[in-house]
Amino acid sequence: MNISWTDGLVLCGYMLAMVAFGVWMGRGAKTSADFMVGGRSLPWYAVLFSIVATETSTVTFLSVPGIAFGGDLTFLQLPLGYIVGRLLVVTLLLPRYFRGQMFTAYEVLDERFGGSVKKAASGLFIVTRTLGDGLRLFLGALALSEVARIDMNLAVVLLGAATIVYTFVGGIRAVVWTDFVQFIVYMLGAAVAFWILLDNIDGGWDRVTELAAEQDKLRVFDFDLDLTVSYQFWAGMIGGAVFAIGTHGVDQLMVQRYLCARNERQAGLALALSGPVVLAQFAFFMLIGTALFAFYLQNPPDAPFAKNDRVFAAFIVDEMPIGVLGLVLGAVFSAAMSTLSSSLNSTATALTNDILRVESDEQKLRLVKGLTIAFGVAQIVVGIGGQWLNDSVIGSVLAIQGFTTGIILGVFFLGIATKGVTARAALVGLVTGLVVMSTIKFVVPVIWEGAALAWPWFVLVGSTVTFGAGVVAQKS
Repeated sequence: MNISWTDGLVLCGYMLAMVAFGVWMGRGAKTSADFMVGGRSLPWYAVLFSIVATETSTVTFLSVPGIAFGGDLTFLQLPLGYIVGRLLVVTLLLPRYFRGQMFTAYEVLDERFGGSVKKAASGLFIVTRTLGDGLRLFLGALALSEVARIDMNLAVVLLGAATIVYTFVGGIRAVVWTDFVQFIVYMLGAAVAFWILLDNIDGGWDRVTELAAEQDKLRVFDFDLDLTVSYQFWAGMIGGAVFAIGTHGVDQLMVQRYLCARNERQAGLALALSGPVVLAQFAFFMLIGTALFAFYLQNPPDAPFAKNDRVFAAFIVDEMPIGVLGLVLGAVFSAAMSTLSSSLNSTATALTNDILRVESDEQKLRLVKGLTIAFGVAQIVVGIGGQWLNDSVIGSVLAIQGFTTGIILGVFFLGIATKGVTARAALVGLVTGLVVMSTIKFVVPVIWEGAALAWPWFVLVGSTVTFGAGVVAQKS
């Protein structure tokens, strides 16, 4: 279908308003510290919702309901592990980031191993973040292209450019406060869609639960142990906890938000509360997926859905009333823009502070702003290239981002838990981790069909291999 003029105006108005709001909120960024860590003065609640919005991309918004649509609620075991992992980050890692005036997570590695390890870890973050978020830009632009019936390349450029503008002008302060608003918008959009969805199901919520119970779609816990299955209790509690330690403990995308807080206590409060908020958010998205199952059971589509993660998008486009569609599409793009803006600022900050050497604060500010544009362009290029990749390649590139987090976490463990390990041994561990995880992801499934390791275990395996290889390298 073609989007109506009303919905088009609502959507365009929303995107322009977000850009204007971001520019206005970041108008006071006069120094590099303002641009990169918001002057270290942001309140805990802004940091909290920025954390949640940043980890909620368009992929999450559309695909989590698809998991419940095609399966059950066992996905919710994963965010239970996320809660545990974040509490461990608050206890073990957060104090290290507040010992001085740090700008990136990888400065901790510089203190322990020197510049070479810091640059290697930061470079790994920059490359994988640019690839992964460039493809997230592609997926967000895909939705824009389909509903607005515009050229895919133009959709990528428009979504990318809108995000670049307010990130360039306002830095992390603009990013955090727009994240705050975008969280409200995408949750409001999801709530409106859910309300309309229930209104279109004969029997409402009672019928949804009845149909879901008949198909055993309300199951939450699975206590079996199968390393090839992603959503089981042990994968969620152990794999999910270690995964959260990696993504929220040593990933610059998240650590930068903690450094924006007024102090360690407020940063810890924001991080600790983000776990339950994410669990509640995922539970809500899963309920939407369960209701979609009931809706399409009563109203079968003309043709089966090619993929479950397209079900919610199809409902939004086909069933939303005029005017409401524009609001809900704005919610979809809120999820996309919050992740992309965070990525641009964090990669620019990491390159400026960890790899390049700049003397004056004025030069540093100019450099980090210029790199914000450069990384934005790079992600647009990756996003445009995404349309020539097949689904398996896209999944593989996004998986690289997941297992490299474990490798960096392993290097952090070498610095925290050991005293005698040198920079050379840490680099050996990092390279070994890359080789082993690449083999697990890309080679093992080809040689042994069905032997693919479930992704929640990636960080645990990657960090363990990296740590172990580093210790062995030091002793040899």
